[in-house]
Amino acid sequence: MRIGIVGCGKIADGHVEQIRAIGRGEVVAVCDHEALMAEQLAARMKIPARYTELSRMLDEQRLDVVHIATPPAAHLAIAREALAAGCHVFVEKPFAPTAEEAQAIFDCARENDRRVGVNYLYNFESPGLELEKLLAEGALGEIVHLDTSYGYNLGGDYGLAVMADPRHWVHGLPGKLFHNVLDHVLAKVVAHLDDDCSVQVESFRRREASGDDVVDAMPDELRFLIRSGNVTVSGLVSAHARPVSHAMKVYGTTDSVELDYATRTLVRSAQQTQPSAIGRLFPAWTQARRFAGNGWRNLGRFRRHEFHYFEGMRVLLNRYYDTIEGRGPDPVPAEHILRTAHLIERIVAASKVAP
Repeated sequence: MRIGIVGCGKIADGHVEQIRAIGRGEVVAVCDHEALMAEQLAARMKIPARYTELSRMLDEQRLDVVHIATPPAAHLAIAREALAAGCHVFVEKPFAPTAEEAQAIFDCARENDRRVGVNYLYNFESPGLELEKLLAEGALGEIVHLDTSYGYNLGGDYGLAVMADPRHWVHGLPGKLFHNVLDHVLAKVVAHLDDDCSVQVESFRRREASGDDVVDAMPDELRFLIRSGNVTVSGLVSAHARPVSHAMKVYGTTDSVELDYATRTLVRSAQQTQPSAIGRLFPAWTQARRFAGNGWRNLGRFRRHEFHYFEGMRVLLNRYYDTIEGRGPDPVPAEHILRTAHLIERIVAASKVAP
């Protein structure tokens, strides 16, 4: 397949690398309004063509797939143009700034009989795939509750860029910082929810004021509770909790598991099976053995070159390109993407900086 990349920022390198790794097509062109960004990506990744106008790239390159890696405000317009040109599209998160725009992308895809994918890569890393298998086997019973956490380091390279520049595109999102990460938080849980959900939200700014009104309008701590029928979800997004967390616990009627996406582990919860004090001795050793098993499995993945940073994206892209070729369902169903967009909109509407 002939593939083009729109948006030549840092994440675009990951797209190019994983497209090449799966061997399902060739990246033949890149496009960015900033000519220097397109030129640098093309030179860095040895891509033959570079553009500053999407329409020209679509006319000249006759692409099969377009990967959209721009800030989200541009996703709808780019997706519409690419879909109308007969391209399938794969979209970076956040999928769209609003649920209405998310729906519009799928409406356009349906009109043009094209496939839409989204980079919810964490669902396809090893803990997510192991959870997928356990759920398919019914090993956890019925889901009772999911507790999910996501940390964000404002002192890291990306966080410092957001804090230092009031014109950064994150500040233009309706939900600012939260809007940029909530896809990752909610994409893991929406399969267990219905569209009819109740949502409670608490958000605030924990850091000291900087004196810049735009930057200070951005909250950095978020808690939410979602209920859908008999299933509940609690969520934490924190810029201050350390170590930076990226984890989820799934409580079932038969068993419960803890997933750590940072260390790529999934461990079943220990159960006390012996009476009294003796029974409290063994679970720690059971957990140690289970973590050791995760360690050995991860070592095997490392030796097979399956433990790199974007391994989840590689699995996801393989499934997405299978879908394009008619060999499987959408790896992330449209209903899940749209449900995520609606939940983000509701959480964002209830989020504000505490006075």
